[in-house]
Amino acid sequence: MVLAYGFTEYGGPQTQSFFDVSLPPPGAGQIVVSVRAAGVNPADWKVRAGTRKDTVPVTLPAVLGREVSGVVTSVGPRVTEFDVGDEVFGSTATGFGGYTEATVLNASQSAHKPAAVSWADAAVIPVACGTAFDALHDLDLAAGATLLVLGAGGGVGTSTLTLARARGITVLGVASAAKQDAVEETGSLWVDSGDLWADAVAALAPSGVDGVFDLVGGEPLQRAASLRRPGAPLISIADSVAATELGGSGVERRRTTAVFTAVAELVADGSLDPAVRQRFPFEQAGSALAAVESGHSAGKVVIEFDHASEADPSEPGD
Repeated sequence: MVLAYGFTEYGGPQTQSFFDVSLPPPGAGQIVVSVRAAGVNPADWKVRAGTRKDTVPVTLPAVLGREVSGVVTSVGPRVTEFDVGDEVFGSTATGFGGYTEATVLNASQSAHKPAAVSWADAAVIPVACGTAFDALHDLDLAAGATLLVLGAGGGVGTSTLTLARARGITVLGVASAAKQDAVEETGSLWVDSGDLWADAVAALAPSGVDGVFDLVGGEPLQRAASLRRPGAPLISIADSVAATELGGSGVERRRTTAVFTAVAELVADGSLDPAVRQRFPFEQAGSALAAVESGHSAGKVVIEFDHASEADPSEPGD
């Protein structure tokens, strides 16, 4: 058995608690990892709230989280790229969470952690950094192009800004005043997300922007679509249906070893800062999620685990 943090029924934070879970041996193409750090994302509380029942089915009680870094303790059949003792990171397998002492990953959605990358930074690569990497791949903008990012101050937003700037793209990042520094630190142009943000964008890009990446949805997405030059791509992770209706699309998430390895190399050489801004010990997992659910956290939030005196999670529990 391993200790985990999750929710016992759909609802608010009051449904969250610690509980023990039984960890099965890894199946074909899977690995078990002793978790060192877990990324915390808005999707976590949205799954708990039940707003994603149609796309993210869960079995209650459910462990929160979907991205971790850790040490491999067991490998399943047909796994050749990882061995026990390897330091890795990746997306949790279906039915498993990240806020737990040990969990199961799909080998095809995991990668080796470079020595130069911290546990915390590695843990947030699959969701935020990976989404940003895939979004820019889908947008396919050339150096010199202008990209508009809505919701630019969060984990996905700041990763997108950094990666886009590295490609020579001019970025207009729409975010609250509290996140101005996070936007400008990437070399992007900050646009206040107040009522006049669209007017500010139109003034900065009078001929229209060359691409839009939306992380907000709703009316801002509608307005952003009108700020594009003809034929400019638009993608959204907040509302892919509305984006499609506006001539755009969602992000095609690849979540592969190759993508995760490429992003980790960018982190290792200093090209990409995963923007981990808050760290909580596992005992404060609820506070970590509350920080994200408040909507005021800039950058990424991570839960860290102390395994100084752990039992091997690959061994059978009581």
